[in-house]
Amino acid sequence: MEWKNAEDIKKDINEIVNKLNLDYIDCKRVICFRSQGSSSRARARIWNFPRVWQQALKLPPHYIIEVLSQYFDKLSRDDQRRVLIHEILHIPRNFSGSLVPHRGRYARIDERRVESLFKML
Repeated sequence: MEWKNAEDIKKDINEIVNKLNLDYIDCKRVICFRSQGSSSRARARIWNFPRVWQQALKLPPHYIIEVLSQYFDKLSRDDQRRVLIHEILHIPRNFSGSLVPHRGRYARIDERRVESLFKML
């Protein structure tokens, strides 16, 4: 699998975070990659930085948003932005390095929420 820095995705993330006033997200600590060659069927995914690693490396929380080129790049611009909003919603309000799951007590990720935020852009 090959990973490349994705400045275009980073720019989109910054724009989405700013326009939606998601001021709990520190965009300087969100890293974006475009990958090729993954066997995953996902269009994008988010990677966390667990607390034990933060403490061991003496680094603050970070997140990685990876877009899987073979699927993501074929999407329309609007659908790409919906996918990025979905991934951003996995970042908790305390920006701790953990992730918000799809289901469960603290889940706030569903297609209706993604669509309502997309319409605000």
